[in-house]
Amino acid sequence: MTRPVIYVVLAALALRLMLAGFTGLGIDESYMVAASHQFAASYFDHPLASWWLELASRAVFGSEAPIVVRLPFVLLSVLSSALIYALTLRLYDRQAAFWAVVAYSISPVFSLAFGCWVLPDGPLDCALLAATYALSRALGIAEQPAKAEPGWWLAAGLFAGLALLSKYSAALVLAGALAALLTDPASRPHLKRWRPWAAGLLAVVLFTPVVVWNAQHGWQSFGYQSGRAAGLRLHILAPLTIFGGEALFLLPWIWLPMVWLLLSALRRGPTDRRSWLLAMLAVLPVVLFSVVGIWSSTRILYHWATPGYLLLLPLLGNWAANWQQDWRRELRNYAAMFSATLLATAACLMAAETSFGFLPNLDLMFPPGKSPLLQVVDWNSVRADIAARPVQAVAALRWYDAGKIGYALHGAKPVTVFGPEPHEFGISTPPASLLGKNILLLAMPGDESAILRQYTPYFKSLTPAPSINVTFHGAVLLIIPVLMGTDLLAVPPN
Repeated sequence: MTRPVIYVVLAALALRLMLAGFTGLGIDESYMVAASHQFAASYFDHPLASWWLELASRAVFGSEAPIVVRLPFVLLSVLSSALIYALTLRLYDRQAAFWAVVAYSISPVFSLAFGCWVLPDGPLDCALLAATYALSRALGIAEQPAKAEPGWWLAAGLFAGLALLSKYSAALVLAGALAALLTDPASRPHLKRWRPWAAGLLAVVLFTPVVVWNAQHGWQSFGYQSGRAAGLRLHILAPLTIFGGEALFLLPWIWLPMVWLLLSALRRGPTDRRSWLLAMLAVLPVVLFSVVGIWSSTRILYHWATPGYLLLLPLLGNWAANWQQDWRRELRNYAAMFSATLLATAACLMAAETSFGFLPNLDLMFPPGKSPLLQVVDWNSVRADIAARPVQAVAALRWYDAGKIGYALHGAKPVTVFGPEPHEFGISTPPASLLGKNILLLAMPGDESAILRQYTPYFKSLTPAPSINVTFHGAVLLIIPVLMGTDLLAVPPN
């Protein structure tokens, strides 16, 4: 990498390390750390990659501190930056590679969320970039005419398998790779040879433990993820809302050129092999989730489509590098500097607020129990209170409450979920394993009296107990009503 690229990568790395060390775990992060007790072939929400990374870091450092569990994801972001540079350099030139890395580094969803937090998207991005680079080598797709390098097919299969082990949505990008092979006349002859099929077989073999795990667990994970596309509602304008959310996550001035470049590449077709490959890899994630949002009863999360946008970064870098007029270059440079400043300011404010309470009385601006700080600070204030209670376990009614409580306890007491959506807690700490134990039941959400009536039949006795408080620099962010249950007699039904 050139010196300017190294400076960009190091600056982004410093920002991610600061955010990783000085902010608490978010809801999904807390859940992943609290619910994962051991290495397994797969897990309820996602395949194994992200779970194994945080488990390995905890094992190496003997700690569950935010900086520890996030460190593998921060380091993967550096590798992703290097892969973006290498891929774009191969397909275009050094200037394009520089601007592709800049775009990755200033995009909030790529640089901070996936480049820092304990989420499956960080390892997914890294594996997809590596697989795309290997595929470009195997197909001989480059800026200048290049020979195909068949030895790279197995590398492409390996990284494709790692992508599948990161997140199920990798399959959409891999389907796009097959579409690229079928529709590009120069690539299609490769399908007559054994190496591409061996690469596909390798990816499937690597994914086999996830299939076996699902078979052993009633296909829970497959059923949960595929069920997100089900529904009977009709929201014609859902794609516009979803595209709007994606634009905010990426930054609108990055998202809009990406969409235009994708459409331009599709219009040109396979005559430009470079843009066609990237467009085929990107189009399914970008389009599919917006279409599914029309009928899905599940809220489509904006970051689900980001693997597609990730693979448009080389196109964006090349587009930005080709701005020749002075005013366009200045506009590009100012936009990059503004975006970097905006990102750094937001990260610093988050770190200052969650570590030191930088903004006084921020919690008072929101209704009781609705402060956004509840999502980004650790609920460590509950640890001593729960530890002093005469119970052997804690039960929540929602998986994300269990995640925040479980992370605060750091394994001091088992945490489970009573209710229809226990997620990984239903596997790592099934309620049946707590029969005969005294349990502290978090009586939220809903009416405490109704919850008391609902769960009383499953305990020898169930009585209201003093609430526990989530506090932040002396301010009470959340009052959690609790019930004291003695001798769990039966598992409450879902």
